[in-house]
Amino acid sequence: MLVNNYDWMCNYTFLDFIRDIGKHLTVNYMMAKDSVKKRLSGEGEGMSFTEFTYQLVQGYDFLFLYQTYGCKLQMGGSDQWGNITTGTELIRRKTGGEAFALVCPLITKADGGKFGKTEKGNIWLDPEKTSPYQFYQFWLNCSDEDAKKYIRIFTLLDASDIEMLEKEHEQAPHLRVLQKALAEDLTCRVHSKEDFDAAVAASEILFGKGTAASLAALSEKTFLSVFEGVPQVEINKEKIAEGVNIVDFLTDITQIFPSKGEARRTLKENGVSINKEKITETYVVNLSSVLNEKYILVQRGKKNYYIVKCKN
Repeated sequence: MLVNNYDWMCNYTFLDFIRDIGKHLTVNYMMAKDSVKKRLSGEGEGMSFTEFTYQLVQGYDFLFLYQTYGCKLQMGGSDQWGNITTGTELIRRKTGGEAFALVCPLITKADGGKFGKTEKGNIWLDPEKTSPYQFYQFWLNCSDEDAKKYIRIFTLLDASDIEMLEKEHEQAPHLRVLQKALAEDLTCRVHSKEDFDAAVAASEILFGKGTAASLAALSEKTFLSVFEGVPQVEINKEKIAEGVNIVDFLTDITQIFPSKGEARRTLKENGVSINKEKITETYVVNLSSVLNEKYILVQRGKKNYYIVKCKN
């Protein structure tokens, strides 16, 4: 049973914690941990009191899970071995029970950073925290070095298939064969084949291969994932219900362009798209322009996107 719960902290004062937990583990026991010895031996930058006593906090967390949920196994990276075994020892000394630790070598990225939830830019399996599109993009955008490592760790592909993909990748690195195979395998297994197909379609939309039909087919969540960080403008639907000329829409209503003159020039140069379709100065924005009954996607030039959110 895997559980992570720190509710116990709310019911503990520091003194209560020291009296109840600290008495079961000696300073000598805590000093004997390899992680502590390395930091104090000159190999590291020393250790603060907070860092030194953290093993007590994590150890008690394991005890709490053991007593509350019957949790007997705590898993983690190899850097957590000392903290986790403090928990098994605390369980033994305080309850006479038995618990176990299981660690594996840390998975790192090419830049040396940890592959974990505390690192910026990492991912969750929960689609509410990392959408299938973002999940797919994470693997698709990893470096060649990382892709060679991750495809062996995270996928269920045969060794022969991986070796063949590596050879293919070496011949044409710009095609990102390894990354595509990695992204497909993981997105299909963690989410679904349908989510993978939607992520691929969404990627094509963002990089210029999509159409108005494929854009309209995206769910609201995927649409917002694809255009995360894009400037948003909010308008009332009533403003476009009867139809508005595109120049007025781009200037007076949304202020995407600072002037009507600039809007007209860009339109004449085919530099404006509504929902991935090039438009002219005669285009009229109305309710049929709204995706998912809520959004209009405006593209100015090749890379500048704007989301117009239409509220009732």
